[in-house]
Amino acid sequence: MAIHEVLTALADENRRKVLLKLKEGKISSGDLAAALEMTPQALSYHLSKLKRADLIYETRYKNFIYYELNLSVLDEAIIWINNLRGGTL
Repeated sequence: MAIHEVLTALADENRRKVLLKLKEGKISSGDLAAALEMTPQALSYHLSKLKRADLIYETRYKNFIYYELNLSVLDEAIIWINNLRGGTL
């Protein structure tokens, strides 16, 4: 895990909104754009940052792309931050 990529991805409010929507479950890119009232181009930009940080999974089915959270990377980030604070889990 590249902590820099994760923290950069989490720093943006729009990407945090994407993650919160994905918390509800797997969703297609079109439905995600509509739910967040984003243009497909803007959503694509944010999704690429989230994919680079491994915070989301992408699956393809026919002509559709679906996205879902990768919670293991979030767990690793939490552990890293907790260790930085001097705590243990």
